Amino acid sequence: MFADFSFTAKKIVRREPQMPETADIKRGTQKAISAAIKDEARIVGFDLVGIAPAVSPQGFHPLTEWLTDGHAGEMHYFERRHDAYKNPDSVLTGVRSLVVLGVNYNTSEPPATVANTGRVARYAWGQVDYHNQIRDQLRALATFIHQHDPDCRTRGVVDTAPLLERDFARLAGLGWFGKNTMLINKRAGSWFFLAALLVDVELEYDQPHETSHCGTCERCLEACPTDAFVEPYVLDARRCISYLTIELRDSAIPVDLRQGMGDWLFGCDICQDVCPWNNKAPVSGEPRYQPQADLFPADAVKLLQMNADEFRHRFRDTPLGRPGRTGLLRNAAIVLGNHGDGRAIGPLLKGLHDADPMVRGACIWALGQLGDTNEITALRSRRSVEKDDEVTGEIDQAIAEIASRMSNTISG
Repeated sequence: MFADFSFTAKKIVRREPQMPETADIKRGTQKAISAAIKDEARIVGFDLVGIAPAVSPQGFHPLTEWLTDGHAGEMHYFERRHDAYKNPDSVLTGVRSLVVLGVNYNTSEPPATVANTGRVARYAWGQVDYHNQIRDQLRALATFIHQHDPDCRTRGVVDTAPLLERDFARLAGLGWFGKNTMLINKRAGSWFFLAALLVDVELEYDQPHETSHCGTCERCLEACPTDAFVEPYVLDARRCISYLTIELRDSAIPVDLRQGMGDWLFGCDICQDVCPWNNKAPVSGEPRYQPQADLFPADAVKLLQMNADEFRHRFRDTPLGRPGRTGLLRNAAIVLGNHGDGRAIGPLLKGLHDADPMVRGACIWALGQLGDTNEITALRSRRSVEKDDEVTGEIDQAIAEIASRMSNTISG
């Protein structure tokens, strides 16, 4: 069952829900209580809502195989909490039902990036961290349920608990798994956050979404510039641009994947951008998800020059705070190297003296893409004082890259 939507001019138009009479709720019928919960979910701002039983998810065994194959990379929290994913009872003891919820974050079409700017994934354009926004909505929905059943127990989940949200969203009838591993809804596409409210009360369950509507389409797989899809429905996170720019916080990005990042500074939307189901996805009117000018697109040079205090002040309460200053500045340097604009050389040279070796290493790589004889001199000077072995390796590679390019230019 889908949320009660009307779609006009690509915008969601909500109908006022008809709440059941209080007497009906007090009678405790599953149907009346479930309908009341769904209506309240829409009132507090959820765009999709369905209800699923608290069963062991079908995705548990595929998760185990995915971890065994090493596809999680450095996301070790999956392995640490592996057994907990087997049953939602590990999230809320005695859980009987999951109210699965979706929040549309589709706002504007992204502008084309210009020289030395980077793209930010659509979900992070807004002025708030979606976790905080959705937690407030979950609390409001939980309060409503407790008002009618003070003895029940609930727990709201947004990304952070060991729960396979996609599995329960499919069980709740909200969509199917696309070949890019995203949950896709026929009417809403895939531009939505998933959340769940676990309840220790048995509710009326929706019919699972049993069919897939991807057909023979493989645009998402073909469009990935880093070949992150092992096969349809299987993502090797270690090659995914979103993983590389967000989750890979303690390591340099592998050299063979840096050019594939293109101008992606934080996250990646490519496999969703090309999905036909997103062509007519509705647009959210939520003000807090509307794009902020400095992320639409982001100035990679300005980011590269941020000190720790400036970074915390700007990004500590936003999704872009997750990779930390080190990760975001590393990404900015790689974006500058990929743009190939010589105006970035000055800021990159300053980055040679950054306190963080990962930032220095990324700046060195970028200089290897842009530099000439002058930059070789600067790199050699840096090498004479550099103490980090990985960074000295980056310097040697960058000097060789510049020398080879200059040689080819002269011989050509």
